[in-house]
Amino acid sequence: MTQQPTVAIAHDYLTQRGGAERVVLSLMRAFPGAPVHTTLYDPEGTYPEFARADIRTSPLNRVAALRRDHRLALPLLATASSRMRIDADVVVASSSGWAHGFRTSGRTVVYCHNPARWLYQTDEYLGGPAWRSPLGPPVLALRPLLRRWDRSAANGVDVYLANSRVVQQRIAATYDRDAELLPPPHGMDASAPRETVPELADWEPGYALVVSRLLPYKNVDAVIEAVRSTGRRLVVVGHGPEEARLRATLPDHVRLLGGLSDAQLRSAYAGAGVLVAASHEDFGLTPLEAAAFGVPTVALRGGGFLETVVEGRTGLFFDAPEPTAIAATLALSDRHDWDADTIRSRAEEFGEARFIDRIRSIALGDESRVPDEKGVDRDAP
Repeated sequence: MTQQPTVAIAHDYLTQRGGAERVVLSLMRAFPGAPVHTTLYDPEGTYPEFARADIRTSPLNRVAALRRDHRLALPLLATASSRMRIDADVVVASSSGWAHGFRTSGRTVVYCHNPARWLYQTDEYLGGPAWRSPLGPPVLALRPLLRRWDRSAANGVDVYLANSRVVQQRIAATYDRDAELLPPPHGMDASAPRETVPELADWEPGYALVVSRLLPYKNVDAVIEAVRSTGRRLVVVGHGPEEARLRATLPDHVRLLGGLSDAQLRSAYAGAGVLVAASHEDFGLTPLEAAAFGVPTVALRGGGFLETVVEGRTGLFFDAPEPTAIAATLALSDRHDWDADTIRSRAEEFGEARFIDRIRSIALGDESRVPDEKGVDRDAP
């Protein structure tokens, strides 16, 4: 009997709740029992499911301040990543900057969410010109050295996978590497149990919803400004460095919630009338999560949202992350005749079973089935 290769999972840092961390949870279901290697792990900041995993961290994890804000570790992460050693036949790395540089003894398969945004899209990552941000000077000072490290790490990768067409193009432009397109699963089961969100107990359904980490390039502030003068109810679900600034000027009809359980998040989605997605995304995951509940999306026309939102059928686009454009498109959405079943069918196209089947085939060397241009498996010639 042929022995199955040993598999390990790698991820940049497990300190937040986002789409990349949900991909790691899917990888854990694809490879049960595989250890998860990461530079930093904050159990309070990320999904509770990781508490059941075999998490192996770098020495940086001993510093609480770095666990709370991984950006403070920027000068140290290249060295820490290079010293991570993973002994396994295959390492499946979920990476947007660091995990592709972990040292491995076997094959390395990288699921790339984006080449490091702070290195190649610096102004966008910082929410404006780098010189205006407190993080700008250190990022700009370190960028030449980190770019060399990043490209050297990419040369050691055996297989690249891209989460979207735009990331596929960036991998080619940045690393001169081909990458197979493998969209991530949305991972939101609308039929699973729900839990009431206490902060929304006095609100009727039909509010606008934002689900996002609170970072400058997510443009959550623009969404809040879009509803400030209209009185439209808005729920923002997320944590991040921008939280204190956003809370300081929240109007009464906007509620900012953090730390929701998945059951509470399902309740928040189910009660929404529309999802607003104004960020610069490499893959538009939250519209698929909303679609699982039959909820349409108003999204920025660009990046990954072009691959997950079907204009006129599952959502509408605005052309710039500006309050006036967002408000106008929300008004159009109010007048649109949405079909919940059509919206839900879009989410079903991005189920987890398809993702797990393909990632296992690649990692374990079973290439008997390959995806066609639409991501549907077919027999290999």
